Amino acid sequence: MKKIFILHGWTYSTEKWNRFVKLLKQKGIEVEMLNVPGLTERIDKAWNIEDYVEWLKQKIENQKVNNLTTSNVADAMKQFNNKVILIGHSNGGRIALNFAIKYPEKFEKLILIDSAGIYHDDLLIRVKRSMFKSLAKIGKKLTSSQGLKKILYKIVGENDYKNANPIMKQTMLNLINSDKSLSLNKVTVPILIIWGENDQITPLSDGKLMNKFIKNSKLYIIDGAKHSPQFTRPNQVAETIVNNLTM
Repeated sequence: MKKIFILHGWTYSTEKWNRFVKLLKQKGIEVEMLNVPGLTERIDKAWNIEDYVEWLKQKIENQKVNNLTTSNVADAMKQFNNKVILIGHSNGGRIALNFAIKYPEKFEKLILIDSAGIYHDDLLIRVKRSMFKSLAKIGKKLTSSQGLKKILYKIVGENDYKNANPIMKQTMLNLINSDKSLSLNKVTVPILIIWGENDQITPLSDGKLMNKFIKNSKLYIIDGAKHSPQFTRPNQVAETIVNNLTM
């Protein structure tokens, strides 16, 4: 039986994943959802990408040790040394890509779903970053109204940032800045890239760039889907994954 670890994106609940996880299990795949520090697991300080890479390494190794059930030492070591299959969605994909560059020997396959990791430095993105840093101050100067603050955040277009606490706001900036040094041409593990055709958060052009620069990669586009095709097209995404696990 194949086992897949899932690294979710920027969310504080994994409830939306339930239907997709159920489909994978029905197809004979064991699934382990990882709780991401700062999102579905608490942290007490801002993290950077290196923190997440080392956390992921430890988490996967601990999970594999905990799952050893055989009393035969040779079989146990073989099971422990098995390479992993990992799904990374959005910010989870960013973490997974950095992990794959540092620890390629730990992978059987990496599956990216609408992954973050492409650094954008166009005018609109620079304006957003500037607004991130000054938004709280602007809100205080203009009004104490929560309604107007919500409108300001909507203009920025980043609900994830709006809902984050101060630690996670700094963490988000750390992770976005880490994309500057993410060298996709250093990724050597087999990668399946799945992307929503109409993604407006991490656009399809990002997926095409990843496919271009990562040599051992395949790109599958989910027609009509947005940033989370595993929620809106779960059957199609699950089928694509299962079909590619044996290739």
